[in-house]
Amino acid sequence: MSARTCCPVVELRQYTLEPGMRDVLIDLFEQQFIETQEAAGMTVIGTFRDMDNPDRYVWLRGFADMPTRARALQEFYGGPVWKAHREAANATIIDSDNVLLLRPGRVASGFSLENATRPPPGARQMSKGLVVATIYYLDASTEADFVDFFERTITPALTDAGASILAYFVTENHPNTFPALPVRENVNVFVWFSHFSDRSAYERHAGALASSTRCRNEIAEELAGRLKGRPEVLKLSPTARSQLRG
Repeated sequence: MSARTCCPVVELRQYTLEPGMRDVLIDLFEQQFIETQEAAGMTVIGTFRDMDNPDRYVWLRGFADMPTRARALQEFYGGPVWKAHREAANATIIDSDNVLLLRPGRVASGFSLENATRPPPGARQMSKGLVVATIYYLDASTEADFVDFFERTITPALTDAGASILAYFVTENHPNTFPALPVRENVNVFVWFSHFSDRSAYERHAGALASSTRCRNEIAEELAGRLKGRPEVLKLSPTARSQLRG
């Protein structure tokens, strides 16, 4: 996996947790499940608290390709660390099946972690940065055209309003190579990630978009005509050891 294409396969995982258990899972995850997953051949890209839902934990992990994904997941979930801590982890989780399997929309549109440094075990200092994941639901036939539309029309409007785009992805339609962990099937998505220095910077960006006549009118109208349902927006606060930090 090169810095340009980290990672060719990405899972966007949203967990619904038992009330009040998010920090318990985060502590366990950051102590036990980062280095051990990466030793098995995957990349833990980012781990986050959902700012709008205190009982949702969101994380991203990446793989070199789908066969590597199968081998890495088998090694980790069949290994001693997961077996030792799975009961404690599962006790915090109500649902872990909200998983989108993704691939970069372009060769160079994946996450670049070249300059990212994960804080060491035991780190507690929180990043002020905010990562925003926006999920667009599409018809299966519109994927390639939508990437062009995003680059040509939406990206300039976003950057003019102060957003920094980290990466963008489309659905990876390869059959799930590790059926023990379900992924969402029969959905077609375009997912883009942006980052902001803090929550205030994001709110200024949102205000700039809302006040833009072009964004409110022609872009919004064309975007709505291309989507199935409303976009899903996740405002994500990086945990202390997240590699992707906004």
